[in-house]
Amino acid sequence: MTSSSFSELTAAERAAIQKKTLRILTMGQIIGAAALAAAVTVGAFVVQDILGSETAWGGIATATVTTGTAVMAQVLSRLMIRKGRRPGLQLGYSLAALGAVIAALGAEMKNLPVFLVGLFLFGNGQASNLLARYAATDLARPDERARSMSRIVFSSTFGAVFGPLLIAPAQSVGQEVFGLAKYTGPWLFSSIVLFFAFLNTALRLRPDPLVVAGGIQAKADGKLPSISEALAIVLSTERGRLALASMVISQVTMVAVMTMTPVHMKLHGHETMSQYVVSLHIAGMFAFSPLVGRYVDRKGTLPAVLLGAGILVVSTVMSALSGEAAVMLFPALWLLGVGWNFGLIGGSAMLIESVEETKRVTVQGSADLMMSFCGGMAGLSSGFIRKAVGYHMLSNAATIAGGLLLVGAFYAWRRWQYQTVIA
Repeated sequence: MTSSSFSELTAAERAAIQKKTLRILTMGQIIGAAALAAAVTVGAFVVQDILGSETAWGGIATATVTTGTAVMAQVLSRLMIRKGRRPGLQLGYSLAALGAVIAALGAEMKNLPVFLVGLFLFGNGQASNLLARYAATDLARPDERARSMSRIVFSSTFGAVFGPLLIAPAQSVGQEVFGLAKYTGPWLFSSIVLFFAFLNTALRLRPDPLVVAGGIQAKADGKLPSISEALAIVLSTERGRLALASMVISQVTMVAVMTMTPVHMKLHGHETMSQYVVSLHIAGMFAFSPLVGRYVDRKGTLPAVLLGAGILVVSTVMSALSGEAAVMLFPALWLLGVGWNFGLIGGSAMLIESVEETKRVTVQGSADLMMSFCGGMAGLSSGFIRKAVGYHMLSNAATIAGGLLLVGAFYAWRRWQYQTVIA
């Protein structure tokens, strides 16, 4: 469907297609989040099982997944520009399912290279889930974009919270029924779940929201911007720079602390509690998304980024002070998820409003690439930082990162308020 035919749609027709799109994306998000949360929770444990419990490489599992997410976010977004949202999402979920099978094979064989190859492909699932939030805005009215995006993020709650709770049953079935290694079952469970996410997208996401919105660019329309060109578009405006900073710093802070929290708890004899801390953290990441979306639409993207940065600072200070008191990690990791939610939705909505409509899809993929890549590097380095100077110093480093975002957002807020008064 061309942009001209899109303009001919009535408000009721557009709303009906948008409602159906959100319903389908919601189902895919729940399924994908369950698979991702269940498997990633035990990623560091697989690495420790292979290299030893004291290894500094515990963060390589999360780093590899997020690196795969970063690379594939750009690949999938470029495919979406040419073909639509459905081809990109279904490719992402199918590759993620394949990656989960390969990761299961690596965990079973205790072969780290095979495991990491599987994790890289598994990152397609997270890339698809992230890009789905933008698909929710293709047909949304400008004053409802954040709410549409937040609905998709919120739907992840159900899968992401209950996913980690399915780890123990998946392990038991794998060990007792199939005679597999302890950590193989969760990966096989994830592969099955991701395949259903693929089917949901491939069979039900019709019509394609980006095609309906007239956002497809044929090859005849010219060459797509490169990653550097897309990032230059983002960085050319102050709102674009702050939006990217919000997304990147929120991701880096969240990933660094979250990745090492289960390892920190295991080393202090609290491994059985770690899955509940992770579940509460993920609830913080997703459960309040509808409220965050309404806040962004009513108050604006800048106050949301400012509030998110403040919450990140509070949460990382709490995790730094937790010591061996595992109970303090429950509110700390919950707030870490809430702060990430504000930073992601506020930053993503700010990114959309900071660029021209014809450039949004390319910019979205490049921004997600930077967010996921930096998150991957944070996950990788977090293990070395924890081993070298401790979990509390890792949390302190995250506090500094959140504080920089807080200062930058506050400065922008004061200056934009002044400009509004002058105008």
